[in-house]
Amino acid sequence: MSTPNPQPGRRDRKAAQREQGRRAARPPAEDALSTRSWTDRPDHLARDVSSDVVVDCGWGRLVFGQTFAGHDDLLRVLRAEEAGRRDVCLYVREPQVLVSRAPQELFLDPSYTYRLWLHQRQVADPDRGLVLRMLQNDQDAQDVNRIVARAGMVGAPADVLVANARTGTFQHIVAEDAATGRVVGTVTGVDHVEAFGDPEGGTSLWALAVDPQTTRPGVGRALVRALAQRFQARGRAYLDLSVLHDNTPAIQLYEQMGFERVPVYCVKRKNPINEPLYAAGTAQLEDLNPYARVVADEALRRGVALEVIDAEGGFLKLSHGGRSVTTRESLSELTSAVAVAMCDDKRVTRRVFERSGLPVPRGRTATGDDADLAFLEEVGEVVVKPARGEQGAGITVGVTERAQLLEAVTAARRICPEVLVEERVSGQDLRIVVINHAVVAAAVRRPAEVTGTGEHTVEELIRRQSRRRAAATAGESTIPLDEATIATVQEAGFALDDVLGVGERLRVRGTANLHTGGTIHDVTDELAPRLREIAVTASRALDIPVVGLDLLVDDPAEPTTVHVIEANERPGLANHEPQPTAQRFLDLVLPQTAGTPG
Repeated sequence: MSTPNPQPGRRDRKAAQREQGRRAARPPAEDALSTRSWTDRPDHLARDVSSDVVVDCGWGRLVFGQTFAGHDDLLRVLRAEEAGRRDVCLYVREPQVLVSRAPQELFLDPSYTYRLWLHQRQVADPDRGLVLRMLQNDQDAQDVNRIVARAGMVGAPADVLVANARTGTFQHIVAEDAATGRVVGTVTGVDHVEAFGDPEGGTSLWALAVDPQTTRPGVGRALVRALAQRFQARGRAYLDLSVLHDNTPAIQLYEQMGFERVPVYCVKRKNPINEPLYAAGTAQLEDLNPYARVVADEALRRGVALEVIDAEGGFLKLSHGGRSVTTRESLSELTSAVAVAMCDDKRVTRRVFERSGLPVPRGRTATGDDADLAFLEEVGEVVVKPARGEQGAGITVGVTERAQLLEAVTAARRICPEVLVEERVSGQDLRIVVINHAVVAAAVRRPAEVTGTGEHTVEELIRRQSRRRAAATAGESTIPLDEATIATVQEAGFALDDVLGVGERLRVRGTANLHTGGTIHDVTDELAPRLREIAVTASRALDIPVVGLDLLVDDPAEPTTVHVIEANERPGLANHEPQPTAQRFLDLVLPQTAGTPG
């Protein structure tokens, strides 16, 4: 819909302008108002054309620069661009001057403008098994958004697309596979005569996209040709389009179809969507850790606007359709501070789980006196861990003696003053990821271990394995040669300078934490229904939308013993590929993109 300023007598002039557009023939290039610069606004534009015309396409606005009297008004309009949208200012007079007025906000789009003169006869395309028709309803609009998202473009609200398709200004065409009935392509045309009474009889093409999954050839060509034919039937003079300067296949296609370059330039705002067009490289993306990068990649695949707030910390801002959400890896604004606090303190977590009827190991808060020893004697073997902490820091597993207990509590207090002493229970270390109270992934985590070669010492094997884990996880997983590793090796009856026999395996960490060299093995498909129920119950007890739950179970497929150990409010989604953890996370934080193919 266009929003020109009302002028007296506009309706009569509008009819005359439409007739003028129907009679339009190709004007000499040097006289074309849209292809030359001028300082003073032509009298006939001031007299005959609507002023300050902006057309809302849903994904952003088209700002027709030649309808504005000056750069101040253009700046005001461009600065009103909504978050998650991409406005385009075309046909602006003296574009370099406009950009110089706000160089921190605006840039010249690195695209070419191509023009097809519609007085030329349009050659019909051969039958390609396609039905080319106008966009009709919400389902068509959803199909269009599916396709443009796959193409990495910005989508539009379905109601805006449908409403625009019912106006004379827009021509929304979809290509439907005749065999399957599936929409496989889309293109949008804007009639400048309908929009603002363009005396040149111009039109423009936008949002051309083809489903990469289609096997039909020539869908893009057929859509462009169909749009040109529709505007030719209205008597329009030309069809313009904008294409990135390095999009060689598209440029070749347009030139083959008879398009020629014209000196028309786009001005856009510097925003996260446009950042690749004006900023060098993607260094910020490359600086993200794997857990933030998997979210960023999924967002980009869906056409979500992405801003890296802090690469080192993994903070992102995701925007789509007027909605924005800030995330840190898998933690988002949707997770409350209360839920984070419950997960942060392992004592609180176990109490919440226990009250919800979930099986947890026996445990107590360490007091540093004989009560701790009495508990150890009661259960026989304990795990000592800081009440707050992550990545396995300060945890001692397998404490059976008083001296060990005192030493373990002291080590844990270096991480956090409050220490939890729990009964050590046996089982496989199982991580279940729950998103929006539904199980998305499950994996067994195994502690770091090394395999003997008959030549290398245990220490050499640990260092070699640590380098391999770091390379495989972009540095996120390594095996530290610390007291915990040495103690685990000694507990198994070895020393760091011992040589393991060929094929002999040795566990070198007591816990399966991935940051200390642990490995992860997907068991989502065989996860028992009982464990799924426990995981969902735990997520609801914490009232948390995304959580990684740690359990110890004897068998993930047919469990007889189950203990819920901890909850992580920021689970590493990248650890569970190919399970769709990042996809479900984006579905949660930006539900309007749910179902968008990635």
